[in-house]
Amino acid sequence: MKTIHIGILGLGTVGGGVVRLLQENGPMIDARLGARLLVKRIARRRPDAPTPVAVDPALVTVDPMDVIRDPAIQIVVELIGGTEEARRYALEALKAGKHLVTANKALLATHGLEISRAAAERKVDVGFEAAVCGGIPIIRVLRDGLVANRIRSLLGIINGTANYILTKMTEQGRPFTEVLAEAQAKGYAEADPTLDVGGHDAAHKLQILASIAYNTFIGLPQVPVEGIAGIEPADIRYARELGYVVKLLAIAKHTDGELEVRVSPTLIPEDHLLASVRGVFNGVYLVADAAGPQMFYGRGAGQMPTASAVVSDIVEIAANILAKRPSRRATLHLPGVQGELALKPLEEIRTRYYLRVMVADKPGVLSKVAGVLGNHNVSIASVIQKARHEQEAVPIVMMTHEAREGDLRAALAGIDRLDVVSAKTICLRVEES
Repeated sequence: MKTIHIGILGLGTVGGGVVRLLQENGPMIDARLGARLLVKRIARRRPDAPTPVAVDPALVTVDPMDVIRDPAIQIVVELIGGTEEARRYALEALKAGKHLVTANKALLATHGLEISRAAAERKVDVGFEAAVCGGIPIIRVLRDGLVANRIRSLLGIINGTANYILTKMTEQGRPFTEVLAEAQAKGYAEADPTLDVGGHDAAHKLQILASIAYNTFIGLPQVPVEGIAGIEPADIRYARELGYVVKLLAIAKHTDGELEVRVSPTLIPEDHLLASVRGVFNGVYLVADAAGPQMFYGRGAGQMPTASAVVSDIVEIAANILAKRPSRRATLHLPGVQGELALKPLEEIRTRYYLRVMVADKPGVLSKVAGVLGNHNVSIASVIQKARHEQEAVPIVMMTHEAREGDLRAALAGIDRLDVVSAKTICLRVEES
């Protein structure tokens, strides 16, 4: 049986999971592949530190270049994290003619174009299934399973930390800061949770998914991002009264020849498939023109789900090596190679909106707010107006009909200038399908 040699950069949580999976399921994987997968070298910063899995000390080095320079190694697996160091070693591996597998979404979101160009120049493969949604094979679905389809829309819950926080806030009525502290105590959130709760981690993943789904390249700065730190239990409660739940959604849509991409907290109907995605789980709901609606659900992070995705890329690349096939087509598309879609400016998108306006308890307030909305071409679909309490600001909760974002933002600026409005209006977008 032929042997494919693998080098691993990083023996942390995911690296340990990859080694463990190859050890425990190695004979089965080898039988399916028709060749033996052998880890030949492992680079780690501290070779004397405890390992998450038993490895032969003779395989371990502190210098990643020892792995990259090894002439027997055909596939380099980058699992060191970060961006600049990972970029350096990824490019060195490609320059050396090695195939590359990575789980590093930040690397791809910031340097993916450079890495794709280097791989194309050397005619080697880059696998990154593990970079988005952990164990859910969504990259392969978009690249291969739905290759004959135009993707009309893609909605994703692709950050487990944010989804855990919103789930707890919804089910227990607790405030954001309290649930965030709990998530940090349980290890679901980092000490600095900005990437997760600010929506930036989801933006990294959406940039990758949308680039593949729409056969183009989207730069990370082109993805508008809003996080969940401003979500209050009251808004979750009012959303439920209206028949909706609040989720941090990554959204990509192809409409009227333009591509719409964004990340923001969003209301979706309680009976939507994504509404049932709870806790740290991920879900991706997409609509394809031929295959129709599709839903993918599973663990978006964790040692073994992520390791599963890494090994799937290793096996696919190994199969190409065995068959002497040229590298598969690029998966992060290079500008100028495929036709690019124009990105729709955020102010031009059209959707429905949830609004919560805190107003003085006076007659005629609703008509003033409605007047401002109407003057900016925004019409009201439904209203919840709570009972009056003497000398207290009261909420008016509204759902609008579909409106242009630019018009809605102009209306909000006018509403917040009204002398009867006591706080900045809360605004959340709504997705119906």
